[in-house]
Amino acid sequence: MPSLAERSEDVPELALFFVRQHARRIGAVVETISEESMKRLRKYRWPGDVDELQSLLERAVTSAREPVLEIDPALLDEGLPLGHYRLMEILGEGGMGEVWRARHQLLARPCAVKLIRPELLGETNQEAAIKRFCLEARTIARLSSPNTVRLYDFGVSETGSCYFVMELLDGMDLASLVQRFGPLPPERVVALLRQACRSLGEAHTAGLLHRDIKPHNLFLCRLGLDFDVVKVLDFGLVKSLREGEANLTAAGSLIGTPAYMPPERAVGAAVDERSDLYALGCVAYWMLTGQTVFAGEPMAMMIHHARTAPKPPSEVLGRPVPERLEQIVLACLEKEPENRPPSAIDLWNQLGEVTLATPWTPERAESWWLEHLPALSRPEPGDDSSGELTLTSIG
Repeated sequence: MPSLAERSEDVPELALFFVRQHARRIGAVVETISEESMKRLRKYRWPGDVDELQSLLERAVTSAREPVLEIDPALLDEGLPLGHYRLMEILGEGGMGEVWRARHQLLARPCAVKLIRPELLGETNQEAAIKRFCLEARTIARLSSPNTVRLYDFGVSETGSCYFVMELLDGMDLASLVQRFGPLPPERVVALLRQACRSLGEAHTAGLLHRDIKPHNLFLCRLGLDFDVVKVLDFGLVKSLREGEANLTAAGSLIGTPAYMPPERAVGAAVDERSDLYALGCVAYWMLTGQTVFAGEPMAMMIHHARTAPKPPSEVLGRPVPERLEQIVLACLEKEPENRPPSAIDLWNQLGEVTLATPWTPERAESWWLEHLPALSRPEPGDDSSGELTLTSIG
C-alpha cells in the first residue's frame, strides 16, 4: 500500500475516523476537525505513516476541550527524519559528529541524538570511528547508575550514519557552570565529585575506563524534583580494562583532552582506573579555582602534567580550602598512579569524610537553581524537556 504521504486525499477520512473512535473510547466532546487543521494534516508528509497520524490525533483528542478539534502546528513540525526520530535542532558539533535535540515520531518524547555522518569522516578512519561510536552506545547501555547519561536507543541510518538516542538534559556542563558563575564553594564541589565517583565506580567495576573525564563531560542538571544531579557523558573514548577485549582506538594515537590528561597517557605508559581519577582531580581543581591545573599550548600542558607539581588550589584561589579536600585533590593529581586513591569508590568514601562548615544540602541546591536558573527550576506541567541551557556532549 502506498504511504500516507502519497495519498493525501485519504487523510481527512482517516483523521475523522481516528478522532471519533478515540473520542468515543474516552468520552471526549470532540466531533470533528477544524478546516485549517485539516489543511495542515493534508500538507504534512507523515514520515511515521498511518501510525503517526493515529498517535497524533489521539493525543490531540485527549487534551481537547471543544467539539471542533484544533491541531497545534507545533505537533506537525517535521524536523529531519532519522529512523523513528526527528532531528529538531542542532545542539552542537564536534570532532565525532553532531548532537541534536530530537523527538520520537510516535511517542513525542524529547531526547538527544548523537550521530556521525560519513562525510564528516576521512576514508582511512571511517570504519574505526563508527566502531568506536558503536562501542560507546553498547558501553552506556551496560551502565545503570543514575549519574550516567541514559541510553534510549541505537541504530544506523539508511545513509550509513551511526546514531544513539539518549536522555535530553536540562542544565549545563561544569565548564559552562564555572565560566558563567565562577568557582564553586567547597561543599558543592564535594557533592558533585561524589556523584561523578558513583558513575565512574560502576564503569570501572564493569571493566571500563572513560579516558576523557573533563568539565564538558560532567553535566549538571535538574532531574524531576532533584537539583544538582551530575550526569557523566560521552563514553566515546572508552577502553576495556579486561584482558582480551579490543581497544578500538587507532594504534599510536593520543586521545583525550590535554588540560585533563593524566601523566601516564602523556608519556605513553599503561593506564587504569586511576587515570580517570587524575582527570577527575583536574575537574575538582577547575571547580574550586576556575582555572585548569596547567595552562599553555596542548603539548606544554601535557609536559607539565608529566613533570610539574601543581600549585595547591588554596594558593591559586587566594583563600583557604578545607584542608582534607585539598589533600584529596592533590592526591588525585599525583604523578604516580599508586599514590592516588585506589578506586572511584575509595575516593567517594574519602570525600565523604571531608569536614564542611555548611554542607551542600538539597534545599541549598534548589535555592541556587531558583535564583540563577529559574527557567529550568519551574517547568510547566508535563514539560520535561524545555530549558534555556539544554545541552549535551558532542565528543
